[in-house]
Amino acid sequence: MSISLRSLILLPIWISMAHIQQGGPDEKEKTTALKDLLSRIDLDELMKKDEPPLDFPDTLEGFEYAFNEKGQLRHIKTGEPFVFNYREDLHRWNQKRYEALGEIITKYVYELLEKDCNLKKISIPVDATESEPKSFIFMSEDALTNPQKLMVLIHGSGVVRAGQWARRLIINEDLDSGTQIPFIKRAMDEGYGVIVLNPNENYIEVEKPKIHVQSSSDSSDEPAEKRERKDKVSKETKKRRDFYEKYRNPQREKEMMQLYIRENGSPEEHAVYVWDHFIAQSAAENVFFVAHSYGGLAFVELMIQREADVKSKVTAVALTDSVHNVWHQEAGKTIREWMRENCCNWVSSSEPLDTSVESMLPDCPRVSAGTDRHELTSWKSFPSIFKFFTEASEAKTSSLKPTLTRRSHRIKHEDL
Repeated sequence: MSISLRSLILLPIWISMAHIQQGGPDEKEKTTALKDLLSRIDLDELMKKDEPPLDFPDTLEGFEYAFNEKGQLRHIKTGEPFVFNYREDLHRWNQKRYEALGEIITKYVYELLEKDCNLKKISIPVDATESEPKSFIFMSEDALTNPQKLMVLIHGSGVVRAGQWARRLIINEDLDSGTQIPFIKRAMDEGYGVIVLNPNENYIEVEKPKIHVQSSSDSSDEPAEKRERKDKVSKETKKRRDFYEKYRNPQREKEMMQLYIRENGSPEEHAVYVWDHFIAQSAAENVFFVAHSYGGLAFVELMIQREADVKSKVTAVALTDSVHNVWHQEAGKTIREWMRENCCNWVSSSEPLDTSVESMLPDCPRVSAGTDRHELTSWKSFPSIFKFFTEASEAKTSSLKPTLTRRSHRIKHEDL
């Protein structure tokens, strides 16, 4: 902010202070209050009074955007991509506008999961009461009954929700690269059941109740004159506070509180809950995971807590630029050995797709996702992941008989 603009904003206060200083003791008290106000005013916050209202449309049509036949978000009238800097020099307002559009995108993807992918929305906790906070996941009709294959999808941390890899890609690139829909459709075409986790939906937000504190001046034991004096001081204090608050945050948003969802209060909790109540109950002989970024950490945590169950049911795990760390998460030797045999991490790299990438950690192999952009790693490794799962499934099937045969020969030899 320029000096001249600061001066224009503060000039009325300085003039008031000059007038007040010419008065008596009461006026000096007001001067002290104004000085205190000046010391606490955040001038950047002060400028928010010039912002347009934080009141945005709640539909894509209201924003005048729509997805075209290529899944790209385009302006209805101009055909142009989304413009973040809709209003110059108003970054906070532009960010709030972007976030409002993001919430609409989330609902739009939910609709696609149900209508376009034919997934069912399942409320959790499964035994939730009517009044308690709830979340949900998405499942195909055969997710629990498919005897052969089940694919489980876990996105990363942040604002993304079920069905998304990256909101930025959905808005600025297209639905194919930013959502899990291509994975879901191909999985269903190849005979997989599908479960889509929602690990960031950990709480609901409600407005904080206003707490009314009863003033001590209400005491009937105090003389009327003393009560009146206290009330006057209290009103003056409130007036000063409101005056300060008006400038500090002219577009004050509602104060919210978070009510966490039982047994789903974090991505790690959510992964364990969905495993216990859905994946572990499924009929599939082969379970496959695709986990992006923080989703990989959530999977490793699931392994730590349910090691034997995961080993018996999961055939292969595809990680995409996973942020897991077997040392920090204290994954045991047997988990690390299993990951080396059954996991592969497609990491951001400028090397060609599937090129081996050196790893500092003794867990799973790392290969290039064919892109150095973190958020694109899932989409770019899409064909390689399905090939990896097919080979893992075939290897498991073909190894059953030979393994049994070798074991029977060894037993016979030992008996002899």
